[in-house]
Amino acid sequence: MLKLTGCLCILAGGFLARWQQMTQRRRRRDTLSDLLCALRRMCEEIRCTRTPLPALLERLGGDCGEDAAGLFSAAAKASAKGEQLSDAWKRAAQSLPLSRETGASLARLGGDLRGDEEQICNAISLVMLCLSREAEEMDRNVRADGQRVSALCLSGAALLVILLI
Repeated sequence: MLKLTGCLCILAGGFLARWQQMTQRRRRRDTLSDLLCALRRMCEEIRCTRTPLPALLERLGGDCGEDAAGLFSAAAKASAKGEQLSDAWKRAAQSLPLSRETGASLARLGGDLRGDEEQICNAISLVMLCLSREAEEMDRNVRADGQRVSALCLSGAALLVILLI
């Protein structure tokens, strides 16, 4: 009976590990999507309505998902307090669930958020290109990644069950 309980716990752990990996992947994809939409809106508002950056960041923070909202809210709070926008942006960007290259690209954008509208929009466009590449890569590999994670977690759990028996 004890071995059966142990086997069930190990299998449940394998399924839990798979679920956590897939949830983390979905969170990363949702964050990419939120950031792409928000940066597109940011660029449009800078060009068309010339909204001041602190107000724009605050508004974008209210319209995004949780992770992306944290980035814009932190930047808005920093600029409202008179702190350096680039430092707050960099700190918040590093905490997002993105790849190292995409996170670094997004973090550099904080330093580029000064100057005229053309410079800011060009910097945003470069970051959007990097984000869209990562999103396309994730979409292209979604099935293979799911199969890989499932195989790893469930075969690992099965191996432990075999060793327990």
